[in-house]
Amino acid sequence: MSQPVGLKAVALLEASKGVLALCVALGVYTLFSHDAQQIVIELIQHCHLNPASYYPHLLIEKVALITPQNLNLITIGIMLYGAIRFIEAYGLWRAKRWTEWFALVSGAIYIPFEVYELIKQVDVLTVGAFVINILVVGYMVAVLKHTKH
Repeated sequence: MSQPVGLKAVALLEASKGVLALCVALGVYTLFSHDAQQIVIELIQHCHLNPASYYPHLLIEKVALITPQNLNLITIGIMLYGAIRFIEAYGLWRAKRWTEWFALVSGAIYIPFEVYELIKQVDVLTVGAFVINILVVGYMVAVLKHTKH
């Protein structure tokens, strides 16, 4: 994969994270105008997941902690994350050096947490996120080494 194509691929990945974050922010804000915990339980059951298993149970617990007072803060935080991903995507698409560094650092920050999650539990989602992140971080290291000369 050539550098510009690779950067554009990483930019599209980051943009998709931004879109996903905005969808989550909208969903969270909309969901909490109703009985969020009951909606989450019904969604888990609709997906034929066991509400007592690790991730569904964790989701139900976390949803119960959200109050109307902190809902706005959570929504703004998710939207800021999305905005950062869009800015990063734009910079990578334009091959801006600062976003190459930003992509490297922001990807590398997650590696210890992903390793911890892999130690706790190995599943397709955790392994997939880890592999994609390692590929992106490795690619950004290569790009930065290549463009240094």
